[in-house]
Amino acid sequence: MRTKTFTFCDGENIEIFTYKWMPDEGKEIKGIIQIAHGMAETAARYERFAEFFTNEGFIVYANDHRGHGKTAKCLENVGYIGQNGFYWMIEDMKQLNDIIKKENPNLPVYLLGHSMGSLLAQGYITKYGDSLGGVILSGTAGKQGLLLDIGRFIAYIEMKIKGERWQSKLLNKLSFGNYNKSFKPTKTEFDWLSRDEKEVEKYINDPFCGTIFTSSFYYDFLRGFRSIHQKKNMAQIPKDLPIYIFSGDQDPVGNKCKTIKWLIETYKRLGIKDVQYKFYKDGRHEMLNEINRDEVMKDLLLWIKSH
Repeated sequence: MRTKTFTFCDGENIEIFTYKWMPDEGKEIKGIIQIAHGMAETAARYERFAEFFTNEGFIVYANDHRGHGKTAKCLENVGYIGQNGFYWMIEDMKQLNDIIKKENPNLPVYLLGHSMGSLLAQGYITKYGDSLGGVILSGTAGKQGLLLDIGRFIAYIEMKIKGERWQSKLLNKLSFGNYNKSFKPTKTEFDWLSRDEKEVEKYINDPFCGTIFTSSFYYDFLRGFRSIHQKKNMAQIPKDLPIYIFSGDQDPVGNKCKTIKWLIETYKRLGIKDVQYKFYKDGRHEMLNEINRDEVMKDLLLWIKSH
């Protein structure tokens, strides 16, 4: 596998740091996978995933979202995405998609979004679904209802009193505080991520992961989360866009698949022709870092090859 990094300037002149993983010289290129990583993590965590797929003939691109990883540049900026950050993260994904297509004309691009990245991907396909050969949602969630409005109200009050860069311990607790409950006795506050203790330890030891995010992030993120499930927006998804969803059946983010099932049924009711999914028994939030990750990646490869 060959690795390259580059940056591009987005519409607000923010430098977006990007990884590009490529197969070894001479290998036939079958397609492209574009990754949108999750909240409070970085694109660098997908290197093992990239190694698997470059060995299968795919080029993999992944940018650090604003407020994350090397796009944030320093720890002080982690968790702050600026005003309208949810919108801009999606626009950054489209800008990277344009770069990918310019570099690799005539090759299909599959967008893989994990967790927050899967919500960004849900928003992306309401605007730019025709730019993709398919979309893959990992550790995702469906409609949340009143909880989003309550969280957004708290975020708004905190933001006005404490400022946009205030690290919100309250919203962090409200968002993630209950995630570990199903996995007692727990060793860390991040046991909900994976049954693989080494992977959880790696996450904890990475200073760019697990950060407490700002109240302005929560305000904008929760507003964006709500908008992606509005009927008028979901109706814009191309009906011929293949969608693949995978999740651990114990993932608290999707409420143990309950809200994901709502999402699947909604896509089908909208007339989207090709919606497939797989729920992994006893799996937690990060199926690509779970103890059965090889099985998960092989299943994903089969789905991509079939499309």
